Amino acid sequence: MQSPTDTAPSLPMPLLWPMDWALPAGVHAVCTTRVGGVSKAPFDHFNLGDHVGDEPQAVATNRALLQEHLGAARAVFLKQVHGVAVAQLNTTTPSATVADACITQDAHVACTIMVADCLPLLFTDDAGQVVAAAHAGWRGLAAGVIEQTVLSLCSQAGVDAAQVRAWLGPCIGPDAFEVGDDVRLAFTSGAAAESVQAQRYFKPHPAHAGKWLADLAGLARQRLKELGVTSVAGNNSTSDWCTVQQSSRLFSYRRDGVTGRFAVCIWRD
Repeated sequence: MQSPTDTAPSLPMPLLWPMDWALPAGVHAVCTTRVGGVSKAPFDHFNLGDHVGDEPQAVATNRALLQEHLGAARAVFLKQVHGVAVAQLNTTTPSATVADACITQDAHVACTIMVADCLPLLFTDDAGQVVAAAHAGWRGLAAGVIEQTVLSLCSQAGVDAAQVRAWLGPCIGPDAFEVGDDVRLAFTSGAAAESVQAQRYFKPHPAHAGKWLADLAGLARQRLKELGVTSVAGNNSTSDWCTVQQSSRLFSYRRDGVTGRFAVCIWRD
């Protein structure tokens, strides 16, 4: 029998990714890692995805640990489909809403994106009136998920893109993201200036003819620049930010196949 002096064993607390981002007063953001939590291999340890085959109770425990970091805010987990839809979140929006980006002006509602190689992005305006998040794999990025998110934020906050702040989270890096010519052409075909600029983010694969190494974060930074967003922090396309190379800290679907998901969240007080 447990005595009054015994204490229950503590759960492994999550280790969060450093957020090198200047946020307006009243706006908060976190990026999780795979460190901490209770999931067993191959989802070890802080898996937040409930769609990857992990034990439901482990995911629920991990999400409860995330909730401790969010305080009064509630994370709204989307059903991400590699599209461009931007969901308007409020205090009653259910998780599993189908969208690849989300936005809110409501307090205590955390825009949340889960990834394991794709690029997560967080947004707010200089005054912190609106917060948003987006999931950018190559399909969503090429189709315009960043543009749709920034346009939605500018409209709701009543600002232009020069007053938008963006943060790029960890994703598959330019030395690991092997793609075919279909992916390269999705960004570089056409005579538009942005298509020409996009070519710099594809390098011929040194070992596989007809393959390319793509810089996903670089392509996102280019899109943000074209929109007029100049305040961009986070992923600079170095190995420190690469999900494939940071095996002890980050999940990677490309590296492991069956694996967990980490998340980014942004919310207002």
